[in-house]
Amino acid sequence: MPKIQEMNFSSSKQKLYENYVEAKKDSSFVKLVNRLQLKEEDAMKITSKLQDTLNEISHCNNCKGLQECQNSYRGHVFFPEKKEENIYFSYAPCKHQKAFLKMKKEKENLANTNVNARIRDIDGTSDKKRIPVIKWILKFLEDYDYSKDMKGLYLSGSFGSGKTFLVSALFHELEINYHVSTLTVYFPEALRTLKDDWEEYESKMRQYQSVDLLLLDDIGAEKVTEWGRDEVLGTILQYRMDHHLPTFFTSNMNLKELESHLATIGKTIDVVKSRRIIERIKQTSEALELTSENRRK
Repeated sequence: MPKIQEMNFSSSKQKLYENYVEAKKDSSFVKLVNRLQLKEEDAMKITSKLQDTLNEISHCNNCKGLQECQNSYRGHVFFPEKKEENIYFSYAPCKHQKAFLKMKKEKENLANTNVNARIRDIDGTSDKKRIPVIKWILKFLEDYDYSKDMKGLYLSGSFGSGKTFLVSALFHELEINYHVSTLTVYFPEALRTLKDDWEEYESKMRQYQSVDLLLLDDIGAEKVTEWGRDEVLGTILQYRMDHHLPTFFTSNMNLKELESHLATIGKTIDVVKSRRIIERIKQTSEALELTSENRRK
């Protein structure tokens, strides 16, 4: 019986060696083994795991974003790390995942700031370029009447200039003083959520359509699809236009740039449908531009 076990062991070890020899034909495998300073007998034992790492790295080399990730754990790479004399494998975040987490943290911080925004917190002294927008917001607050046919604001301008903060301050004041229902929606994320959760699609769309004041934040940052443009954005705006509900937008694009953005889907350009969206935006909001210093620094 011991001889049979010994034979099986030798056979298993031979197979590991053969796999290792075959793997060494790949120069990337050799480089990884050398970088980890592995002895041959240790490298033999984890050859298949090292090959998994190289396979995932090859996916990353041609990957343009998280949506295209082909790795077993989205946004991560199965990677080895040497600690003392042992090798440990774990999932390390790729550059796209790191960028996503950074952006998410920034947006969470901004969201916390914007939730508590008040008119008294608006800085109207350090940058005169902000004054026309601040005046518009103060006038809207003073004149607000649910029964009136009022337009919202399409606020475009430079990154980090405080567009969302200004609208959030207005919304907060109206909630406190007039008990107005308001909703701020980060538009690119809203599209992803609607697409991923069909059970909630109708209820969320009804909310976007009927809330007293709606802010579609960062419109133009989304990937344009016919469904997102025509079925989601077009449907929301048509309802709000028909029911005279003020709609607010923030964007890094002015209306002309947004029109071009919405018209282009891959290699297809549909100016007619894009202009239809722009006309609905004009019917529900007034356009102002805010070019100011980056206040997120």
